[in-house]
Amino acid sequence: MIIGILRIVLFIGNSNSLKSKRMILHSLKARLRNKFNIAISEIDDHDKWQRSTLVVVGVGRDRRYIDGQLSKIINFVENFSQVSIVDYNMEMA
Repeated sequence: MIIGILRIVLFIGNSNSLKSKRMILHSLKARLRNKFNIAISEIDDHDKWQRSTLVVVGVGRDRRYIDGQLSKIINFVENFSQVSIVDYNMEMA
């Protein structure tokens, strides 16, 4: 069993309050869950309204499959118009 962990630091330029940040992140996380069947959560920058750190976890039997899924998630987030990726890090366990 392979566990893929993706940590993504986001800049949310259109956010002007914590409420608008939560709405944007809720939309992004719901779309990712539905499309990729992964677990996702905000792990840092809770009190900053234009920055967020998310962690995505996927589980599978094949390392190449998990690596491909995490790469597709990065591409999906890059194409999500309301956020910009500042940094990301992938790990396999």
